[in-house]
Amino acid sequence: MADVIKKATRESYGEALAELGDKYENLYVLDADLAAATKTGIFKKKFPERFFDCGIAEANMMGVAAGMATTGKIPFASTFAMFAAGRAFEIVRNSIGYPHLNVKIGATHAGISVGEDGASHQCNEDIALMRTIPGMTIINPADDVEARAAVEAAILYQGPVYMRFGRLATPIFNDKTTYKFELGKGVRLKEGGDISIIATGLMVAEALSAAQTLAGEGIHASVVNIHTIKPIDREIILEEAKKTGKIVTVEEHSIIGGLGSAVCDVVAEAYPCRVKRIGVNDVFGHSGPAADLLKEFGLSAENIVKTVKDVLGK
Repeated sequence: MADVIKKATRESYGEALAELGDKYENLYVLDADLAAATKTGIFKKKFPERFFDCGIAEANMMGVAAGMATTGKIPFASTFAMFAAGRAFEIVRNSIGYPHLNVKIGATHAGISVGEDGASHQCNEDIALMRTIPGMTIINPADDVEARAAVEAAILYQGPVYMRFGRLATPIFNDKTTYKFELGKGVRLKEGGDISIIATGLMVAEALSAAQTLAGEGIHASVVNIHTIKPIDREIILEEAKKTGKIVTVEEHSIIGGLGSAVCDVVAEAYPCRVKRIGVNDVFGHSGPAADLLKEFGLSAENIVKTVKDVLGK
């Protein structure tokens, strides 16, 4: 589909911050010497007095953000997911999560699609880490429209928020004129009664593509976008479990502790059903072109189709 427009959600993040800076004068942005990559440099150019480069000192940056939050400011602390969730975890837990401060963490370059940067930068554990922090809200937007809306939703929400953004351009499938972001609410993008595909982030577009292929073969799959991993939309997950009795989850993250685990927690407690998780299978990534890596690790529409057929016994 040549007419499909693609955009990396990290770009959406930077642009949204710059646009919202006019509307919210208490919005401040911090970065850890990666403003060009995280796209917070767009905000820096427009609001230099409200931008702070904390250098390659991510833990210190989280502490600075925590201090800012105590003065009534809304700080967005930005860096790669590996450093935001990994390197700075203890500070995020104790200085932001424990006092439940109004800090927003903009984590870019998450997942296998970081590509050539390799295993050291391909953070597939960040959602799992952030889920363990009490009171932490986690948002993983699927496209440009959703990412922009999510940034403002994070501003309006009182409390710590972890936002996950990608390096790789992804199809824009939401209509900005009608789209409404609702924190903690999943979005049913396609109705189907045979099986439920529940996806997040970069994988939502792949799930939609897979559902289209499956429909052509007489298999009608429901597709649900879970943009808020925590608090997760239990209602929509249980509706799907009761409707189809078979769920396939898809995420660009480890199958341990991410969306798949969250969905399993919900159905195991309230309505047990078959759940098959597609994600990174407890392995490290490696360097390579992002698109090739996604296919290699099974994060593709083709593998979703295959997995759905396996679950259905077809």
